[in-house]
Amino acid sequence: MILSTIEVAGKRLEVATWRSDHGRGLPILLLHEGLGSIRLWKAFPEELAAKTGRTVIAWSRRGHGSSDARDDAHTVNYMHREADFLPDIHHQLGIERAHWFGHSDGASIALIGASRTQQFCSSLILEAPHVLVEDLTYESIAKVTAGFTQSDMGERMRRYHEEPYPLFRDWSAIWLSPEFREWNIEDVLSRIDKPMLLIQGRNDQYGTMDQLDRIVRAVPRAIKVEIDDCGHSPHLEQEQRVLEAVCDFLKDKE
Repeated sequence: MILSTIEVAGKRLEVATWRSDHGRGLPILLLHEGLGSIRLWKAFPEELAAKTGRTVIAWSRRGHGSSDARDDAHTVNYMHREADFLPDIHHQLGIERAHWFGHSDGASIALIGASRTQQFCSSLILEAPHVLVEDLTYESIAKVTAGFTQSDMGERMRRYHEEPYPLFRDWSAIWLSPEFREWNIEDVLSRIDKPMLLIQGRNDQYGTMDQLDRIVRAVPRAIKVEIDDCGHSPHLEQEQRVLEAVCDFLKDKE
């Protein structure tokens, strides 16, 4: 793993790169979940680079990991705002095009970004994407939030973030806000014309298969993989199954 930084919108973002000995094809860019960071991908990027033979690159968004803090709180459109940065991230990384691999919030950001700037995105690999707020999502986040101060979750998050408490408060507050219950990005789906692999665990505590089904109905080139005995993080819980699906999806792509 090679660590570096880039500057986007006046903020320093940490970047990690895993290079394959083969160096074949376009790179894979990893877009992390709502409470994610470079470090929370754990060993998966190294395995992904080894299995696909491609360079894998991840960055931590503002307020995540060791990247600079945000100057503002999340708003209802915070994922749209993060999607705004994707072209600049490509330019800063010196990458014309890549395959985008997004997890949870990162998957939603990738969908929004691909609907706007498809010249940067060759294909989409999306784990547990959100296109609307389900009751299950709200209830699960509410449960985690209610127990946050009585648990050691904040301290455990320090392994992955320099400022875990503001990050959690900001993220949970917007997801549990009344205005966010109406958040929905289904309107962007029809503007996406890229090959798409959708992956979700059957036991995902933050979303149902309805999320994937809505995407498949709107995007003709989307295919889905449902994984048994798996929750919200398939790349960690069923790593080999995810690697197999991704390798098969990418095998004929540049």
